[in-house]
Amino acid sequence: MKKLWNQFSYAIILFLLSCSVAIMLSCHLNSNDQDKFVKVTVSEGDSLWKLSDQFSGQHSLSNEEFVSWVKRHNKIEDDQIFPGEEIVIPVSKKVSSATEFASAAGE
Repeated sequence: MKKLWNQFSYAIILFLLSCSVAIMLSCHLNSNDQDKFVKVTVSEGDSLWKLSDQFSGQHSLSNEEFVSWVKRHNKIEDDQIFPGEEIVIPVSKKVSSATEFASAAGE
């Protein structure tokens, strides 16, 4: 065993360091992805297109891209959303207090 360690110690240490760095980067990247999305509650009269217009200053997508993204990530078959439904939209969490007020405006 000592002979193996002497031969491959650098490779073993490099492998362990690589694994630990990969795990740390993975955790860091996953936490940053969550900061890019906001969960909103659909109000009466809301549509995907209205939400896209409402949050247009907070995302860089066209209306078609925004609607397509929301439908794909929320598993929505058609363009219909219903009051009380919670959906995830591609808007930074840093503006979450504004989104809460905006979603409550229709109530």
